[in-house]
Amino acid sequence: MDWGGLLHGAADHAARYLAGLPDRPVGPPVDPERLRARLARTLPDGPSDPRAVLDELVAAVDPGLVASVGPRYFGYVVGGVLPAALAADWMTAAWDQMAGSYAGSPAAAVVEEVTAGWLVDLFGLPEGTTTGFVTGTLMGSFTALAAARLALLGRAGWDLERHGLRGAPALRVVTGDERHVTVDVVCRYLGIGTDDRTLVACDAQGAIDPAALGAALQGTGGQAVVVAQAGNVNTGAFDPLGAIADACAAHGAWLHVDGAFGLWARLDPERRHLLDGLERADSWATDGHKWLNVPYDSGIVFVRDGQAHRAAMRKDASYAMSGSERERDGERYVPEFSRRARALPVYAALRSLGRGGLAELVGRCCELARRFAERVRPDPRVLVLNEVVLNQVLLRLVADDGDDQALLASVLGRVHADGTFWAGRTVWRGQPALRVSVSGWSTTAEDVDRAADALLGLLPARDPGRRLIPGS
Repeated sequence: MDWGGLLHGAADHAARYLAGLPDRPVGPPVDPERLRARLARTLPDGPSDPRAVLDELVAAVDPGLVASVGPRYFGYVVGGVLPAALAADWMTAAWDQMAGSYAGSPAAAVVEEVTAGWLVDLFGLPEGTTTGFVTGTLMGSFTALAAARLALLGRAGWDLERHGLRGAPALRVVTGDERHVTVDVVCRYLGIGTDDRTLVACDAQGAIDPAALGAALQGTGGQAVVVAQAGNVNTGAFDPLGAIADACAAHGAWLHVDGAFGLWARLDPERRHLLDGLERADSWATDGHKWLNVPYDSGIVFVRDGQAHRAAMRKDASYAMSGSERERDGERYVPEFSRRARALPVYAALRSLGRGGLAELVGRCCELARRFAERVRPDPRVLVLNEVVLNQVLLRLVADDGDDQALLASVLGRVHADGTFWAGRTVWRGQPALRVSVSGWSTTAEDVDRAADALLGLLPARDPGRRLIPGS
């Protein structure tokens, strides 16, 4: 096998793609039939040359690739890919380590251990916090709430492993009415139905009202999990973690912080106050593939109660070669047995940026988001709906005829066909809105200006016969 030729070919394809990102249309619409015609071939009866397979695959998928690692992709709070993280991810695939146990890969286990220690220190979490490397924040929150469920039911004298959930004491999840959808998904996975959830009122920016939270915790008797949000997915707002921690302490509730991207603001001196009280929570979850800018399939969960964390994720198998207390078995902290060595690109990203680089990355993205908002704010066809406290900008496009939804759909179609930048739609307080998320390490002020100017240029001209009233 000519590994050198094949992998150099892959490197050449990747380098050309990455070099072309600044000028590549970010997300042009493509008909799925066009892709199917290129990819849906008859599966051959025999082997094919690996280099030919690679070259044909690259050519076939190119029209359907979204330049989400480029500097003007502002959708879904997606980061780019740091060079060191990308290179480490390639090595992760080449080494193909079974990262579930120390026996499967001593190297992967120690990288996890070191990386976990760095992250706990960077976020200022309590000493002894345990860490798992999962696919994303959804599975991070799943892991954390599984630990919470086991611990809280155990306090009530219920053996969850033996008895299961049938007949168990009621466990209530209390969260904001502007929570992320993954909170609902996690509850469903854990057998916590909508009848066992309480939604708490939030303020105009989507942050939980702590007084309403305190009222919701009355009578829960310590059998409650509060899910707070660090970085609302639409506005970037933060729940008041200190006041929420006070309420949880008063009622014996478990506090989990969903910090998919907002947790990284802890590293920025100008914004770390938004996370005051973070260290008082019981569990936390975040993504690496958002603001840390590592390749996708990277989430991280932290749990204060390591015993509950390990017990909730416990796996027993006669063939498993579990390590000693001195040897980390990563499967003890995550749902999976088999998985790739996810900590390797995280380690590389942290090493390449350092503390100062992480703080600069977060702060710069936040300033660029503010720049985008200020660039479009003077135009009466655009209303900025949120306080730009982080990296999220929420825009209402104002239609002359009052049909904002139709205008948004039309403009987004033009934006995506134009290819200068990519942004997504959402609904905020019943209003259709355009959402801009600035998370990429390579985004510059020039990129933001290009995108903002492109948006304004794609808006329909004002009808001089109509008078728009801002906020109407």
